[in-house]
Amino acid sequence: MFTGIIREVGTLLSRREAGDTYLRIACRRAPETIETGASIACNGICLTVMETGTEDGRNWFEAAASAETKDKTTLGAWQPGQRINLEPALRLGDELGGHIVSGHIDGVGEITAIRAEGDSHRLSLRAPDALARFIASKGSVCIDGISLTVNEVDGPAFGVNIIPHTWSVTSLAGAEPGGQVNLEIDLLARYVARLNEMAG
Repeated sequence: MFTGIIREVGTLLSRREAGDTYLRIACRRAPETIETGASIACNGICLTVMETGTEDGRNWFEAAASAETKDKTTLGAWQPGQRINLEPALRLGDELGGHIVSGHIDGVGEITAIRAEGDSHRLSLRAPDALARFIASKGSVCIDGISLTVNEVDGPAFGVNIIPHTWSVTSLAGAEPGGQVNLEIDLLARYVARLNEMAG
């Protein structure tokens, strides 16, 4: 489990295809502090650490992604140089600063507009139609691993406000209209919808 509070932005060093897709991601954390088998959310996708090391003075970890993950997320399009939001798994006793995030992507959304709003930025996005009913004004949504509050909703279209701190410490600073993002809907919204279906 995760919180949607990004700890650092890593960089994809390399990818190789060998049955699964193997990603080597540069990070600030020392290799000895990352356990093999640990979970790290990479742009919101829960990936398992397989190997760690240091190369040319850069720390890195390697994780594998299945064909299913490539098909259902933005990961299939990642290329070396890609900036990746990183969050290690939540530990017992950690502060829950965002909301409960599973690291299981529900779909890929599209950024339709970005505009400055005071010192912040307003992002307009479009979710897949199947996810629209789970996104509610003032509810939570996870975009590329970032816990955000929904400001307004109009069918599959919705907007979020990005404060200056979040803009500067995540990959969103490089976002552009037309870009795709990983979406994870709020777990509470999912279970409420399921309960309503069963009750109906």
